[in-house]
Amino acid sequence: MATNSVNTNIGAQVALQSLNRTNESLAATQKRVSTGYRVADAKDDGAAFAVAQSVRADIAGLTSANEQMGSVKGILDTTLAGLNKVSESMSQIRGVLVKLADGTLSDSQRTQYQSQYTSLRTQVSNFISDATYNGRTLLTTSTDAGGGDIATTRNEQATLFTLTAVAGAETLVVEEAPTTAEAAASALAAGGDFVTKMTSVNTALNTFGSNSNYLDAQMSYNKEKLDALDTGLGSLIDADLAKESARLEALKIRQQLGTQALGIANQSPQGLLSLFRG
Repeated sequence: MATNSVNTNIGAQVALQSLNRTNESLAATQKRVSTGYRVADAKDDGAAFAVAQSVRADIAGLTSANEQMGSVKGILDTTLAGLNKVSESMSQIRGVLVKLADGTLSDSQRTQYQSQYTSLRTQVSNFISDATYNGRTLLTTSTDAGGGDIATTRNEQATLFTLTAVAGAETLVVEEAPTTAEAAASALAAGGDFVTKMTSVNTALNTFGSNSNYLDAQMSYNKEKLDALDTGLGSLIDADLAKESARLEALKIRQQLGTQALGIANQSPQGLLSLFRG
């Protein structure tokens, strides 16, 4: 290939190739600076982008799981509030039953205590029926009334955690007021109606309280896992903006130098004209 040629300018070709590489690097750096990502799409790094998308899916799943458990927590908190009031009323019912078990009561006194018992029993029924959150309750097994077991997702794999509903009206509400001292005493005896219902109330409090603690722990764990996933995702795809800023300035200078070098190389054929001047 001829060195002194107006048809082929090797210097200009080299300068142009160098300038093109600089422009490509500059475009990549500007993309990182503008997006904040080292890997903004599959063109930057296909493997890293695929991993990032998988992690993002996990993050979305965990976020949704916590949202769902938050809603279920509302149902549980409402259930526990109702059960606490039921337990308080049951304590008062016990006191009334003890009085009704006294055989020395007059008919008038017994009637008054029976009326008090009935009022407390109605309170218990109302607390149970009112323990609803967004139309759902765990204190009835009737799906028509918004009851029944509740299964909620607890992680990004949609693993289910099930809360088992109780038939509150049947298992937590005492029978109607006893009409005799013997019937009142029988309700208070081991295996009697009051003891059985009070045991069911305590069992429900323990069960739903444990469920609430479990959901709190699971939601807390999910939040910690989300933080870890966010950190890992950032390490994988985030750009080091301090480093990219320094690179950007260097590339701008290289671009300017490359442009000047190309201009100089394009002027070199002009020197050949001097050979033909007389």
